[in-house]
Amino acid sequence: MHMLKTTDSIEHHLMAANHQQAVLNREHLTAWQVLCINVMSSPGAGKTALLQHTLQSLQPRYRMAVLEGDMTTQLDADRLATLNIPVVPITTGRCCHLDSRMVASGLTLLAEQVEPRDLDLLWVENVGNLVCPAEFEVGEHLKLAVLSVTEGDDKPLKYPVMFREADAVVISKIDLLPYLPVRLDVIRRHVRQINPRCAVFAVSALSGDGMDNWFAWVAAQQQALTAQRRPQPQLQATR
Repeated sequence: MHMLKTTDSIEHHLMAANHQQAVLNREHLTAWQVLCINVMSSPGAGKTALLQHTLQSLQPRYRMAVLEGDMTTQLDADRLATLNIPVVPITTGRCCHLDSRMVASGLTLLAEQVEPRDLDLLWVENVGNLVCPAEFEVGEHLKLAVLSVTEGDDKPLKYPVMFREADAVVISKIDLLPYLPVRLDVIRRHVRQINPRCAVFAVSALSGDGMDNWFAWVAAQQQALTAQRRPQPQLQATR
């Protein structure tokens, strides 16, 4: 029993420290008027493909950068770097998610490539996992959950925390629907059952279907942030 209480205490301390750093990260990003979107999904759901096409389409309008989380490689970071957009790879090792301290370090490295105040959008591509990333805020303004139609229509019900925390859900790879025993309306219903307030977009990064609505939502969120005016503090990490 004593060991259980000690474990709970350590976990509480770690989560509190993560929250404290996340608040600092968000304060800096807001002061810089940089909208930060935390992109989360299971492995293979299409996060990187969605980001690649989103970056390409929004690049003429916005100045953007990416913090790219992965457990062991920089393959996705290298893929996005070909778009001539600042990308900072964050390798987590055995850790199945990004946390706020990792993102704070990523912001420091990003500042070596570009002046943060010159950016409009910062994308954080989290490690592929439907559990842990939803529980660790990183200082983002918005959480995006990506769900591929190939994963079936029950994932929102089986992993409710991810979808409950999301500000938006992108249902990806809808070009594959004719070949799957999955119904888009059922996926939407399950998402709404878990989170009736989130925006939902059904898209195909390959064909471009539905992407314009997704782009319009991102633009509206960025515009809402730039209406805010706050002092600009210096970036620092908690101890």
